[in-house]
Amino acid sequence: MAASGCRGTISAQAGFDAEKAAAALRKAMKGLGTDEKAIIKVLTECNCTQRQEIKKQFKLMYGKDLISDLKSELGGNFENLVIAMMDPLPVFLAKCLRRAMKGVGTDEEVLIEVICPRSNQEITDIIAAYKSEFKRDLEKDVMSETSGHFCRLLVSCLQAARPEGPEVDQAKAAAEAKKLFDAGEAKWGTDESEFNRIVSSRSFAQLKATFEEYTKISQRTILNSIEREFSGDIKKAMKAVVWSMENRPAYFAERLYRSMKGLGTDDDTLVRLVVSRCEIDMVQIKECFLKEYGKSLAKMIEGDCSGDYKRCLVAIVGTH
Repeated sequence: MAASGCRGTISAQAGFDAEKAAAALRKAMKGLGTDEKAIIKVLTECNCTQRQEIKKQFKLMYGKDLISDLKSELGGNFENLVIAMMDPLPVFLAKCLRRAMKGVGTDEEVLIEVICPRSNQEITDIIAAYKSEFKRDLEKDVMSETSGHFCRLLVSCLQAARPEGPEVDQAKAAAEAKKLFDAGEAKWGTDESEFNRIVSSRSFAQLKATFEEYTKISQRTILNSIEREFSGDIKKAMKAVVWSMENRPAYFAERLYRSMKGLGTDDDTLVRLVVSRCEIDMVQIKECFLKEYGKSLAKMIEGDCSGDYKRCLVAIVGTH
């Protein structure tokens, strides 16, 4: 769910015509050569729900599977981006999680990014999609692939039971700020379980009040203390929960920046972030990106990517 006041760069197309869109895609792929620009135009001018209608209409009209046709006509990162756009968001994110855990090794950063910043409803939808797509239990897979306090925090997030109301108990905020301080800065070592209990089980409104009280006590922000007191994957996960609670667009802006800075591009992360946030809060992510890094997201994509892949990404995030 988008936070109040957040907007995506992709929205439902007014006067949408699935038959017309399917015909345009068929024309773009029929015969010799492929009209990639036409494909980009059709798919970036409508939202994900409308793309599901296009898939159905394409099969009805031509007796062919649109995804199979796109895969046969496209390649590389551009193909990966287009195929990602064609899944309902919970299905796409479920596939990202499965890839992160399948085979040798686990991509913990994907688990953190997909699980930690989500709302209860988003988590519930991802769990259902994971079950439907893979006939597997997401929580069990996470528990088998991770361990320790990192595993516990992810499992807590997967309960999708965080209170979501606006009510704040100021006395509880002050008391729990003191407990967080006593569990971290005030002692040798860190009581990770106490951090997990408070951070996982309180509403974002309640946590905001708690963290404000924490700053008064410790003279540090909660993010500063997490940076000092934690390490490894649990630090990244705890920061993701807290940062996305305080300013979710800023969290995703930083993830986008890290996917492109330096030599090479983390294309999987770039695609995942652009596709998963374009209908939710990409307008605010772009604002945070420009403010924090001094260049627009579109400019950084243009400098880092090329060809139809670049054109499609820029069409999704917008240049303004």
